[in-house]
Amino acid sequence: MSFIIWLTLLGKFAFLSFLAIGGVMTVAPDMHRVVVDGLSLVSSEEFLAAVTMGKLSPGPNALFVAVLGYQIAGFIGALLIMVAMIVPSAIFALYVSRWRQKNSHRLSVQSFAIGSSPIVVGLLFSTALILVRYFSEYSALLCVVVVALIVWKTRMHLVLLMAIGALLGVVGLV
Repeated sequence: MSFIIWLTLLGKFAFLSFLAIGGVMTVAPDMHRVVVDGLSLVSSEEFLAAVTMGKLSPGPNALFVAVLGYQIAGFIGALLIMVAMIVPSAIFALYVSRWRQKNSHRLSVQSFAIGSSPIVVGLLFSTALILVRYFSEYSALLCVVVVALIVWKTRMHLVLLMAIGALLGVVGLV
């Protein structure tokens, strides 16, 4: 991969890190647009696999970015893309959190905090739409919807849901 492509990729990921209000999953559709549609570095299936591996791994949701970087260029790719995704927003978050703490009494700061919640929900919904679009079978999509409803309406532990999914996979139903 050329230096210009690397520079473009890292620059776009650094920019997306500033937009990741509510977590890195909120900008997954834009990451998909960059690495799949724009630069053609991975396929949609590989992108979905990276998201799946990142979500199944213990730790933060940002792990899927490392998996994506690994798919693109091995260990160095994982390291560079994680740095580009985490460092700019971490520095920004440090300064903003200090400023917010000093100005938490202001009505404008409180209003912004309350008003940003629907934006985060909308960004997560757009991520779900991008990921669901590439399901090849309707049974898998139905499973995702059922699991989402179970998580939303019950207090069932996620490890139990993963175990049920693994059992259904072993039996051959999914």
